[in-house]
Amino acid sequence: MFENMTEEQAKKQILDMVSEYCDTYHNNRGAFKEGDRIPYASRVYDHDEMCNLVDSALEFWLTAGRYTNEFEKAFAQYLGVKYCSLVNSGSSANLNAFMALTSPLLGERQVRPGDEMITVAAGFPTTVTPAIQYGVVPVFIDVTIPQYNMDVTQLEAALSDKTKVVMAAHTLGNPFDLKAVKEFCDKHNLWLIEDNCDALGSKYTMDGEEKFTGTIGDIGTSSFYPPHHMTMGEGGAVYTNNPLLNKCIRSFRDWGRDCVCASGQDNLCGHRFDRQYGELPLGYDHKYVYSHFGYNLKATDMQAAVGCAQLKKFPSFVERRRHNFDRLLEGLKGCEDKLILPAPCENARPSWFGFLLTCKEGVERNKVVPYIESHGVQTRMLFAGNLTKHPCFDQMRAEGKGYRIVGNLENTDRIMNDTFWVGVYPGMTDEMIDYMAKTIREAVNQ
Repeated sequence: MFENMTEEQAKKQILDMVSEYCDTYHNNRGAFKEGDRIPYASRVYDHDEMCNLVDSALEFWLTAGRYTNEFEKAFAQYLGVKYCSLVNSGSSANLNAFMALTSPLLGERQVRPGDEMITVAAGFPTTVTPAIQYGVVPVFIDVTIPQYNMDVTQLEAALSDKTKVVMAAHTLGNPFDLKAVKEFCDKHNLWLIEDNCDALGSKYTMDGEEKFTGTIGDIGTSSFYPPHHMTMGEGGAVYTNNPLLNKCIRSFRDWGRDCVCASGQDNLCGHRFDRQYGELPLGYDHKYVYSHFGYNLKATDMQAAVGCAQLKKFPSFVERRRHNFDRLLEGLKGCEDKLILPAPCENARPSWFGFLLTCKEGVERNKVVPYIESHGVQTRMLFAGNLTKHPCFDQMRAEGKGYRIVGNLENTDRIMNDTFWVGVYPGMTDEMIDYMAKTIREAVNQ
């Protein structure tokens, strides 16, 4: 088949066939009909992603390579940050971000076991898991409804002489009150990690300047799991403007090593064999010197190849999410006596991940959700609801140690009992949004 072809000609023929295959057998879904399943999220892609994926596979580099470099550079440029590190998931991004703060390179600001981290229980567990596993005590504050983000009026009550960091997510794309949180962190010399996994593309205006969420704190994280704002299948990113934090992030991501050479690269610094580290002998190979107890959290170049194509489409994804959210909000007007409708944080322009709904008194979620699901609309809870109620906390709860709660988490428990959400992903059509609104209205009025 490839006789008398150059390698480039053969590759072009393969990629042309891949493009034709994708256009023929993918994304050729017919028009929506009432009763068709509407997932809460789905991938939105075309032949660009598939061709990039195959192109990377044909190179067979497999681990991080040219597509990874291209993505990290383009993603950092999009967000307006100096440094970006691609990792293998959003959960790994959170682990990488938190562990960077435990580096001895940070001196007196190093986070140590026994220190405390202010966060919320109404969210996803891997925002909190790295702290618990390292021996840092999470301090849970309540959230507000209908923003579903941390109640900043409780920050001072959560503070102790052991507090070192605040880490929380922008819930379903809705930014938390970054101005209040940033001022609190600056006042008390605390680190701020923005879990931006559900909010990529969201913006927040502070001091007259609009910035992307994830770029206002010390470190931001993103996830590229299929339901998220853009996808690589699996994947995530950690980003910062701080060069020292970036050094720590890269080290923890790459086995904890001291060397900054990429895979397959040797002696970038020119001092691979002439330095002395720790109690190692003089001249020990710098590629095998470890300054942290790290991990291998890197993504593959095939994942990055998909991400490069997704990123070019990404601004249109954000606009469609906003359009879908606004249309669903309009479609549910008149239901305010039965449902609490979501509201953006002040000074925020969300890139919505989902549409949160809280049942009012007299409306039972356990009746509403099954009706909606039985009519083809997929729903989700707000992740853990109240994380401290889950079996993973049983031992800590029984022993009465390992975490603190400020107040009684009243709204968090309300969310656990009464809240659910539906999707607004960019592949949804107006007909799908209108059908969802109709179904939700029927569900609360049954």
